Amino acid sequence: MNYIIIGAGQAGATLCETLRKGGFEGAITLIGEEPLPPYQRPPLSKAYLLGDMALERLFLRPERYYADHDITLIEGIAVSKIDRAAKEITLGDGRTLAYDKLALTTGAAPHHLPARIGGDLAGVFSVRTLADVEAMKTAFSAGKRVLIIGGGYIGLEAAAVAAKLGLKVTLVEMGERILQRVAAPETSDYFRALHQSHGVKIIEGVGVAALTGEGHIAGATLSDGREIEVDFAIVGVGVAPRTGLAEAAGLELENGIKTNEMAQTSDPHIFAAGDCASTPFRGAYIRIESVGNAIDQAEIAAANMLGAAKPYSPKPWFWSDQYDIKLQIAGLNSGYTNVVTRGGAEKTVSHWYYNSKNLIAVDAMNDPRAYMVGKRLIEAGKSPAPEMVADTGIDLKTIMAAG
Repeated sequence: MNYIIIGAGQAGATLCETLRKGGFEGAITLIGEEPLPPYQRPPLSKAYLLGDMALERLFLRPERYYADHDITLIEGIAVSKIDRAAKEITLGDGRTLAYDKLALTTGAAPHHLPARIGGDLAGVFSVRTLADVEAMKTAFSAGKRVLIIGGGYIGLEAAAVAAKLGLKVTLVEMGERILQRVAAPETSDYFRALHQSHGVKIIEGVGVAALTGEGHIAGATLSDGREIEVDFAIVGVGVAPRTGLAEAAGLELENGIKTNEMAQTSDPHIFAAGDCASTPFRGAYIRIESVGNAIDQAEIAAANMLGAAKPYSPKPWFWSDQYDIKLQIAGLNSGYTNVVTRGGAEKTVSHWYYNSKNLIAVDAMNDPRAYMVGKRLIEAGKSPAPEMVADTGIDLKTIMAAG
């Protein structure tokens, strides 16, 4: 039996490991476009960019792990075609490999600014791969002027690193507020104040009309006519699932590569997991862009490739590190109708999202206990009364029991 996994990120690496742990003794081939073994992506815009993490610590496993577990790791090469009828794939160098079962863990790619507004100028960077971060690291020197385009978590994390290293940081968010797509106004307000206290200039409700410069970025013209001088820019305006191979192979797409509860695509011999895959959740097909989902969904895909018929029930959780603040998020806040704030010590606060009386998500800033209690309540389908959550005189243990 030959099992092939296309995409050597967190999901791909987890899938391989789970297959072996599950007793699969056939051939496993893991294929990645980058010339590196699988590595962690979250630290790229945080600890690694800041210089607090060595390259070796990024790797999910030492490279010898794959040979030791009889996993063929093909690095630095793309897959150009999937032939479902023949059950084989074609590599970029022309080689073909046959498979009995195939898994797609191709991840997502960052959105780029169009070339017509200067998106292709030198000094304009994205944050997705190790190569991206290596390319921009030399620009991070004290006194440099950096423009961050996009006020999501990637943009804010990059802004925090730049500010800590002494750069002059301007962050531009086209939406009405930072984190508008993913968080309540209360969480946006918290992080806006945090960044401003570190000298970051945040401009909201304004887009970038053009990046300017002769070959290399030197400035930006904003949609309100303002012009600013910059030394380099980081674009953090979201990602898109990498579905090209799946689409060319005729697999069904819906907000990514469409999978059923078994992480199985419209082809019963092909599975998908991680940022590229959409999964049924609350009556819709969603993609959960997180390490936790990549791991959990890959483990389910591997189990079902081995015949377990085990359904995937997403338990979303996320995190972000900015300055001395750790944000931990449990659940998905889509459809929330009200937010309850629970205060704490300085810089410690949590925001609890309700859909009517049902608790659906929690944002916890420097409050791991609130995060853990909220996560357990959400996963158990329990909802404490909002007035109990807001009352800091009632401890979290009591809230947990009451929920």
